[in-house]
Amino acid sequence: MGVSTLSEQNFDLVVLGGGSGGYAAALRAIQLGSTVALIEKDRVGGTCLHRGCVPTKALLHAAEVADTAREAARFGVRAHLEGIDIASVTAYRQGIVGSKHKGLQGLLKARGIHVVEGEGRLVSPTTVLVGEDRYIGKNVVLATGSYSRSLPGLEIGGRVITSDQALELDVVPSSVIILGGGVIGVEFASVWTSFGAQVTLVEGLPHLVPNEEESISKQLERAFRKRGIDFKLGVRFQGVTQSTEGVVVTLEGGETLSADYLLVAVGRGPSTAGLGYEEVGVTVDRGFVVTNERLQTTVPGVYAVGDIVPGLQLAHRAFQHGIFVAEEIAGLKPVVIADVNIPKVTYCEPEIASVGYTEAKAASLHGADKVTSYDYNLAGNAKSHILETSGSVKVVRLVDGPIIGIHMIGGRVGELVGEAQLAVNWEAYPEDVAPLIHAHPTQNEALGEAFLKLAGKPLNAL
Repeated sequence: MGVSTLSEQNFDLVVLGGGSGGYAAALRAIQLGSTVALIEKDRVGGTCLHRGCVPTKALLHAAEVADTAREAARFGVRAHLEGIDIASVTAYRQGIVGSKHKGLQGLLKARGIHVVEGEGRLVSPTTVLVGEDRYIGKNVVLATGSYSRSLPGLEIGGRVITSDQALELDVVPSSVIILGGGVIGVEFASVWTSFGAQVTLVEGLPHLVPNEEESISKQLERAFRKRGIDFKLGVRFQGVTQSTEGVVVTLEGGETLSADYLLVAVGRGPSTAGLGYEEVGVTVDRGFVVTNERLQTTVPGVYAVGDIVPGLQLAHRAFQHGIFVAEEIAGLKPVVIADVNIPKVTYCEPEIASVGYTEAKAASLHGADKVTSYDYNLAGNAKSHILETSGSVKVVRLVDGPIIGIHMIGGRVGELVGEAQLAVNWEAYPEDVAPLIHAHPTQNEALGEAFLKLAGKPLNAL
């Protein structure tokens, strides 16, 4: 009988995937007294840290600096924008990612999490195989994340790129066509416009950022038009040809557009193929792992978190899922946070931030007569005027009931979403929060004014 080279290691929890969901589950489980193996084939931190939220926000900040320099004379500052040094922008971006990655690695090590570098595969309800090694857990968390999706028949390669390649470009393109007017599309449109490119967005639905409150979408469209960003709405992509010089995109109806690159930003797909999930009995639907509201899969003891679970694909949702699952396994009965009450921020210029129901969705759920709202224009807000941003803060409430949605657009409004999500998630009434004073001059005052208006005592709002 030959000697087996397989090694087996036992843990309370085995986590497959070291992105926002996986590492949060690992950290919380360790805190609750479990032993944990965290398996990651690439780098801990996942898409968010290495190819998503963090590096794109670094680019967006560089874009903001470029715009500030370009417009400095309006504020009495003599400055001149010579151009974009893309190599230096890249170094800045990589420096931030590298620092955060190092910090995360140090944290996982300090907490005593056993990090396994390698590609894992689920081979039983309790076992993940990495190469020749078996990692056995009393519970398993699937946290394998997502990838940049394309359309059927649309091949990625050369000048047809996804956000992954867009981040790594060593030039500022002179022109780009972006397929998809969702979060990723409008963020890259914003960056490249600030860097001096001519951008055209193509969106099949009637509005940009179609998941947002319609009034927010319309304000973004106005702002983008003002910035010189072109967009085609309600029109479908038909095909693309490319040469060494650039791309030619054909739209349904025969219109053609040409540019240096085509960025495909049509959303992200779940990374679940070939990982053994279905063979072990985990139900998968169109690539997504089916779970109950407590994130348990169809196999007892196996949980799923983050982008592979149908719903919002946000790093902080995955992070919250990870904490939830660790607490669920420990018997703490954590509270379920519905996707609708998870804050969303889109970091284009102007920024968009929202949490809770849109007015239309609230009206369809409760009846139009049971819903009221107030849209406060940032023109009345001193700090927004100083920053020279326009926009609005819209608060939706049930009549004689709690605040159920807040929707904002304008420079830096992403920073206001913390208070917004507290109000919505704590089911605050405008009457409860209206007496709470906001510091002056801040953009937070816009939220305060909207609450005052809905509580029936507007001061600066008409």
